[in-house]
Amino acid sequence: AGRRCGLVWFRADLRVHDNEALAAASDASLSLLPVYLFDPRDYGRSSSGFDRTGPYRAAFLRDSVADLRRRLRARGSDLVVRIGRPEVVLPELARAAGADAVYAHREVSHDEVRAEERVAKAMEKEGVEVKYFWGSTLYHVDDLPFDLDRMPSTYGSFREKVQGVAVRRTIEALDQIKGLPKRGGVEPGEIPTLAELGLNPGPAMSQDGKPAAVTSSLVGGETEALERLKKFAAECSMQPKKGDKDSTRDSIYGANFSCKISPWLATGCLSPRFMYEELKKTATKAISAATNQKNGAAGSDNGMNWLMFELLWRDFFRFVTKKYSTGKNAEVVPATACTGALA
Repeated sequence: AGRRCGLVWFRADLRVHDNEALAAASDASLSLLPVYLFDPRDYGRSSSGFDRTGPYRAAFLRDSVADLRRRLRARGSDLVVRIGRPEVVLPELARAAGADAVYAHREVSHDEVRAEERVAKAMEKEGVEVKYFWGSTLYHVDDLPFDLDRMPSTYGSFREKVQGVAVRRTIEALDQIKGLPKRGGVEPGEIPTLAELGLNPGPAMSQDGKPAAVTSSLVGGETEALERLKKFAAECSMQPKKGDKDSTRDSIYGANFSCKISPWLATGCLSPRFMYEELKKTATKAISAATNQKNGAAGSDNGMNWLMFELLWRDFFRFVTKKYSTGKNAEVVPATACTGALA
């Protein structure tokens, strides 16, 4: 470890498993300053008059940040939480803690890309290096068989071109994570309430922003995501083959299946590569079991073909969004529109 302190800027990657930015910072630094920022520009009203972030999404995000803090603390570190613009707050924290590098994952939307550019510019003035990584898709952006500015504008063309591309192995979650630097006395801070974010609790939420007891709710965080994935894998292994006449009832192919995992993928509480690996293991075991049955037919995909289809759709949307939010394509409106992919 050659650096004094590495600042890890958590964004839509609220997990410790398969987190390249966190792993790289840990390898290169004597101490770590993990940070999550609630950017005021992500809240309030948009120019169209809609909430940029609604109370339910914000509550899910608060859950996810709180869970990340617990998981970091369990490994010997902590999470610094602030409300503020990244290009303002991150240099202040880096200066106070003596950080000499910032580690973060890149994102894809126009506003997120602009935020990355502003942070890089602000850190350059401080003499702090910024290192960006990629970790939000099944396929790594560097492994695509085309430059991003030549990204196909239709899903069919994209799917054809990425056939045969290997999925990178996931990065193991660290058992121990380096603690906060002693310099600067940076306090972890409190996770803001919905009111502090300028939001009113929804009708099915109590005043403290928690879901009312009578409602079912989604709980944010990596811990919940991994538990859901475990149940999801068990559900996949119990499914009949897709061709069976009774396979649509209460099955992963039925109407009730969609969006069981997508909120955790969207906030980065769950890595798509980790999800793919875990379900691939489940499918392999199920196929092996079917092979050993006297009357069983080997080769049931137990949802793996469906999973790849959905994750490829998700990759397509993220890559095409990145294409039109970067460089010379930033002001161009994409000519494709599709619906129904895993968010």
